[in-house]
Amino acid sequence: MAFAVNLSPLPLRSPEITIGSSGFSNSLVSFNRKRPTLSFAVSNSTEEPPTTTPEIELEFLGPKPGDDGKYPVDRAAAASGEKLLRTIMADNKIELYGTYGKVMNCGGGGSCGTCIVEVVEGKELLNERTNTELKYLKKKPESWRLACQTIVGNKENSGKVRIQRLPQWKK
Repeated sequence: MAFAVNLSPLPLRSPEITIGSSGFSNSLVSFNRKRPTLSFAVSNSTEEPPTTTPEIELEFLGPKPGDDGKYPVDRAAAASGEKLLRTIMADNKIELYGTYGKVMNCGGGGSCGTCIVEVVEGKELLNERTNTELKYLKKKPESWRLACQTIVGNKENSGKVRIQRLPQWKK
């Protein structure tokens, strides 16, 4: 750690005093003094390693199994607590909406309920259901979420989340 000290003088002007009214002649007394100032600048000369933001790994399962009977998987990663699930899917060009939702979605405003996903694994790495989700998913399973309302991570946790896209299509 290094310190820099500045001891340059700073001119100060003392108050002026006027003497008069008591029979003495009017005179002006003035003082000029220089007063040193002290200032510190602190710099950290030792390099600290940059702090890394925890990361959430995401796996998105396709809505229907392929010819081999397995669900297709898309993968993505995101910094914990920084993005909504919908944004992560859009940034990675992962299909979120069904046919109707592609045309009639609200753009992430939480007013249509077309961005439903199912959390297969990693529910503890997501935020709690919002009031909007409670409204739109009232009669749906607890594992279903609205992608536009789901924050991935909390800036401190890391791990893996598995998401089933379009769970209403799953049979």
